[in-house]
Amino acid sequence: MARYTGPVCRLCRREGDKLFLKGDRCYTSKCSFDRKPYAPGMHGKKRGKMSDFALQLREKQKVRRMYGMLEKAFVTQFDHASNERGVTAELFLRRLELRFDNVVFRMGLAVNRNEARQLIRHKHFLLNGQTCNIPSRQLKIGDKVAVKEGSRKLNSFTLAKEIYLRRPAVSWAQCESDSLTGEIVALPSRDDIPLALKDHMIVEYYSK
Repeated sequence: MARYTGPVCRLCRREGDKLFLKGDRCYTSKCSFDRKPYAPGMHGKKRGKMSDFALQLREKQKVRRMYGMLEKAFVTQFDHASNERGVTAELFLRRLELRFDNVVFRMGLAVNRNEARQLIRHKHFLLNGQTCNIPSRQLKIGDKVAVKEGSRKLNSFTLAKEIYLRRPAVSWAQCESDSLTGEIVALPSRDDIPLALKDHMIVEYYSK
């Protein structure tokens, strides 16, 4: 499966916002974006005025990189959202939030989305009582996520418990950090995403 394997801190700096890609490091003074809040490279501090297209592209890249997705999968999710009834931008972000890997991250069962994706691929999670190793699977209200009994002593889950309390809680997912279980109790809303996004620009970008 294709995936981005380069340095992730420079992605936050390039997009001009903290994307929380590094797990615990993002919540400490070691965060690269806090120390260098400008684009990487020798001309990073001299970013000029961007065109409307460039602004739309950067907004699209910000969201895509935040969720750790490649372009093909990202476009597929947008196409599904655009074919549904409702506001495309909100439906699109909802679909991204309800991906299995993102749900695991939001529930505090992984320190970041990349780790959540890896743990799912390695079959450490149960979805509604059965093993599921598909990170892109769309979840719905009532779905229950649990760490397998034999996997609960892994260092990944011990660290996730420690970081969980530092994160902003989401209203649409409940999690029991002691038992490493969680359940989706509502649909995610736009206000549940802790990042300033101009999601209408993404719709404009793909509508060209």
